[in-house]
Order: sequence, then structure tokens, then C-alpha cells
Amino acid sequence: MMQLKNKIVLITGASSGIGRACAQRFAEAGAKLILAARRRERLIELVNAIREKHATEVHILTLDVRDQKAVETSIRSLPDAWNEIDILVNNAGLSRGLDKFHEGKFEDWEEMLDTNVKGLLYVSRMVIPGMVERKRGTIVNIGSIAGREVYPKGNVYCASKFAVDALTKGMRLDLVDTPVRVCTVDPGLVETEFSRVRFRGDSEKAEKVYQGLTPLTGDDVADAVVFAASRPSHVQCAEILLLPTDQASPTVVHRTE
Repeated sequence: MMQLKNKIVLITGASSGIGRACAQRFAEAGAKLILAARRRERLIELVNAIREKHATEVHILTLDVRDQKAVETSIRSLPDAWNEIDILVNNAGLSRGLDKFHEGKFEDWEEMLDTNVKGLLYVSRMVIPGMVERKRGTIVNIGSIAGREVYPKGNVYCASKFAVDALTKGMRLDLVDTPVRVCTVDPGLVETEFSRVRFRGDSEKAEKVYQGLTPLTGDDVADAVVFAASRPSHVQCAEILLLPTDQASPTVVHRTE
């Protein structure tokens, strides 16, 4: 883990779930953190929690990755001590609704595509040129099993994660003549705020998603992200598919009573 000591790590969607767990894991490894999210109060609470345990330096960005101008301004305005980003974790993402395609809501589609696809594009476009120039860097995109196989009523969310998969592969092809590495960590069922966000705060619906099985935790996914980012420079963890033992595909899940 020594490869991460004092490395600068930018994590989007850092205020909860997988992003929050990644922040804590990278802090344990001695990295310096740039934590980006929309909810500033959540970021401040996370920073305080990290500083109780670690002497890690932290810089926060109150940022909505859907806002291209805000992304550009935030990255360009980083203080000199923070602008040489070594590791980018493109984690910001969400799902809205679980509807048949012909019953879907335009606003849900736009929010998913703007966050999951365009947000990743905006942040990556601002960060990767510096990595290329410095001849070092690792990008870890948080994908999903939904980016490998479509499930019923997942249509647009799955499409957004298929796009993440295609963009990850495209980045890897375009960066092959540089030392910059491109990785994807694709989780199955993870118990975070994901389902509550999908169902707009309906806890009862959200809890049913994980009923009768042991899902992954944010920490499980963060472990995989840190593993990918901490490999020797000649090793690129191109793809990690991470599933609960009770899950074999998006729709094949073993549940007990």
C-alpha cells in the first residue's frame, strides 16, 4: 500500500456510499484526498470523521458533475499543492426509477445520463491531460454489472453503465501509448443509498432489493478500487467484476426466507 502514500486522489460522489468508503480506504493508505460532491455538509462531516483517525490532508469541492462549467472551474482552480492528481475515481452516479421503457420519465433519464455519462466525461477531460503530461496516473471508473447485462426495467440506467464500459475501453485504447492506467470496478448488489435514491426515498422498496441475501458493502467495493490503484506501475487492473456470493447475474440471485 506504500505506493499510495501522499498520492493525490480525486473522488467524485464522495459524500456517501462507495465514494465515502473509498475516501476512508485511501485515507488509511496515506493518500491525500480531493473529495467532490454536491452536499457540502456531508463532505464536512466525512472530513471530520477521517481526521479523527488519520493525519490525511483533505481538500473538498462542492460540485455537481453535471455542470460542465463548474467542473472546469473547480479543476482549474485547484491550489498548486493539489493540482497534480495521481488517481481519479469516477464514482458519482445514480439510478432513478425502475420503469418499463415506454413508461419512463424524461427527467429520470436526463438525470441518469447527465450524471453517469456526461459527468464522467467532464471530470475525466479536465484531469487526464495533466496525467498524460506528468506521465503518471490511474483512472478508476465505477461501472456496474448493469453495464455488462441489461435487466428488466433497467433500460436507461443500464445504457448509462454500458456507456461507462465503452468509455473506459476507449480511454484505455487512447492512453495505451502513455503510462496512464484505466480501470473499471463493476459491482453487483451493494447496500448503499443507491436503492433509496432510485425509489426517491421509499425505504420499504429499497430494503426489498437486499432482502434475504448478503449484499456487498461500500467497503467491499472500496477495497477493490484501492487494490487497482495500488498495483505496481506496470500492472493495470483493466476490469474487476465484484458480486455478492448470493448473486450470479443482475437477475439471478439466491434469497433465503
